[in-house]
Amino acid sequence: MTEPAEGRNGHAIDTLHSLEFRIEGVHVAFGDNKVLRGIDLEIASGEVIAIVGGSGSGKTVLLNTMLGLLTPDSGRVWVADHANAAGALVSLDKLGEEDRDHLHSHWGVVFQRNALFSGSVFENIALWLREVRDLQNADIRPLARSVLEAVDLPSDDAFLETSTGSLSGGMAKRLAVARALAMDPIVIFYDEPTSGLDPISAAHIQDLIQTAHSDRGRGRPTRTSVIVTHDKDLLSRLEPRVIMLHEGHILFDGPFADFHASDSPVIRPYFELMPTYHLRGAPG
Repeated sequence: MTEPAEGRNGHAIDTLHSLEFRIEGVHVAFGDNKVLRGIDLEIASGEVIAIVGGSGSGKTVLLNTMLGLLTPDSGRVWVADHANAAGALVSLDKLGEEDRDHLHSHWGVVFQRNALFSGSVFENIALWLREVRDLQNADIRPLARSVLEAVDLPSDDAFLETSTGSLSGGMAKRLAVARALAMDPIVIFYDEPTSGLDPISAAHIQDLIQTAHSDRGRGRPTRTSVIVTHDKDLLSRLEPRVIMLHEGHILFDGPFADFHASDSPVIRPYFELMPTYHLRGAPG
């Protein structure tokens, strides 16, 4: 059996799995505020990654850099190109707009505030399927029903025509997950997916994340999940690989069990304060 190689930050990278992301020396600053100060990180296909850290530690900045929504001041972000059968890594800064759009067609994103637009449930699910997959309504409707059922929402015509403005917080979050799943993404990004939800709704979303990660079917690339969170319960349930940012660097990279057990003078206080951060939706 092949022994795992040592990752850049001491975390074992399974050499039997291809890489989904390689982040090399990434720096991002906003004026004099240096948010990321040389991030090196490798994420293998099929991993569940939780990015954690105190308020302003750069979690969402790192996520947006991985998505290509922010261009680093220096360093490079490499991502797997699933248009290529081998999933070869390509540098985001070398891709044109059309290539980036094609790359994004393999990704799903669940934003912290859901990013649902005004209109019906159906239109929220249909938009990207029309724009990216060039599907027509007749093809979209059964797909919409399927993903709504997958997130335990109604799938009848009446609900499809329901305005998103009338949905509860938990229902809106589940719709955001359904919309991401409709694209059948290879990678799903979640930015604070359970923030602001009551414990029961949060538990439902935790279950959805776990199911969405593993339920992709045979013969298709393994799904990768990247989650920015302060949710201690989510970490306990999913037991992901944890990446903790602190002062612009990666302070911790390893299994949740080791993170939970750490007596680091930085990690321990943060771990104890996670419920407070989570309740108030502290920014990344």
